[in-house]
Amino acid sequence: MTRLHIPMLSRRAFVTGAAAGAALVGLPAAGQSGTALREITLRAAPGRARLVPEPHPETPSWCYNGAVPGPEIRMKQGERLRVIVENALDEETTVHWHGVRVPNAMDGVPHLTQSPIAPGDSFTYEFDADDAGTFWYHPHQRSFEQVDRGLQGALVVEEPNPPRVDRDIVWVLDDWRLTSAAEISDDFQNFHDMSHAGRLGNTVTINGRVPDVFPVRSGERMRLRIINAANARIFALDFEGHEPSIIALDGQPVASHSPEGGLVVLGPAMRADIILDCHGGPGTRATVVDRAYRGDEYRVVDLAYGEGRLRYAPPDWPVALAPNPLAEPDIAKARRHEVTFSGGMMGAMVEREMGLAATGGMMGGGMMGMMHDGSGIWLINGKAAEGHLLDPFLTLERGASHILAMTNATAFPHPMHLHGHSFRVIRRNGAPTVHREWQDTVLMAPRERVEIAFVADNPGDWMFHCHILEHQAAGMMGVVRVA
Repeated sequence: MTRLHIPMLSRRAFVTGAAAGAALVGLPAAGQSGTALREITLRAAPGRARLVPEPHPETPSWCYNGAVPGPEIRMKQGERLRVIVENALDEETTVHWHGVRVPNAMDGVPHLTQSPIAPGDSFTYEFDADDAGTFWYHPHQRSFEQVDRGLQGALVVEEPNPPRVDRDIVWVLDDWRLTSAAEISDDFQNFHDMSHAGRLGNTVTINGRVPDVFPVRSGERMRLRIINAANARIFALDFEGHEPSIIALDGQPVASHSPEGGLVVLGPAMRADIILDCHGGPGTRATVVDRAYRGDEYRVVDLAYGEGRLRYAPPDWPVALAPNPLAEPDIAKARRHEVTFSGGMMGAMVEREMGLAATGGMMGGGMMGMMHDGSGIWLINGKAAEGHLLDPFLTLERGASHILAMTNATAFPHPMHLHGHSFRVIRRNGAPTVHREWQDTVLMAPRERVEIAFVADNPGDWMFHCHILEHQAAGMMGVVRVA
């Protein structure tokens, strides 16, 4: 039993459990109404990836364009992206553009926004990049396995006038459960993972490889875009001896600030853009340590300083990002909706502690509603998602402001993701948040209550789910309708 440390949240949780991507290929062309168009092809197919160094063998994996992670797509804000996805797998797939406010038909949710892409078929996604920021893409078909086998990639939408830095770098963090033969363990959807903390692995990679060192220069300023692509692992990164400043969360600008406790905390699917001034001396090293799980801290990578010095003091360049065109919710007039997450191991016990009526859960509540296939373990407002087509559990008036008052009545953390929208995190356990950050995935600690606010301005049926992908598969998934 290891203790999870989430410094930005108000409670601690107990859990059980144990280079770079390819560049965008494609040329800009004239799009509709003069909008610049980028067109690329993503081919999902079996392949092999060098996740761990020799003498270990390469790992059989699933790749986009032969790589893990897939191509790093970079484009400018306001451009249009067209992606032709070819499915060379032996099963259906889709692609979801995580955090991007796409039209509903482009959201990549099988049986809700599109039919899944059959083996041998293709599907074309096309949308405008209205928001600048750090986003990512991954399947939403059997995502608990397809993402973990390697289908993922970064999508970076650059600002027209980005802050000045020496380097703009993406780190895609991932967590793998590998066997001694460096193969991905095929124990997907096992009951323990689905009812506890999700599929925690034994190997952490940056951009698809176990890193040794990350070269830096003394005096340089980096914009580091960090994406947590893991199924279940939460990261709390300590840049030892350095002071990162967060300038964006989930792709959305936030007032520049130091993270609480100095740790950059990211639940699955979450992103953070940080400014890192590298002030170490030439020839020295600084270790980046993951401190998310108390008693199980480990080295992620060393920042290795080369010889020579770029400058002797941090530059005074401004770091503020221009806001994206998000509609500001009217908190005073917003309509409130109560959302409760329940179930899982020890769930009934937590519900009793919080004075709530038990809806299921194990230990102290039996195993009601839990099927042999793992469905029905987690619930939203007392109901577990089953099958493909879901009736909405919330219908929101289009154009109106809404507050979701969410309660995590479980013994585990949950990164809750809303498709098609970004929202302001306005309160935690009744206390106003300091930065009122815009996010699309919010990490909730056990027993925590979080309020988010947004304008429901993107019509359609949108997935709302826990991004611990085993929890999603085991029922913590619903549909929010905007009409």
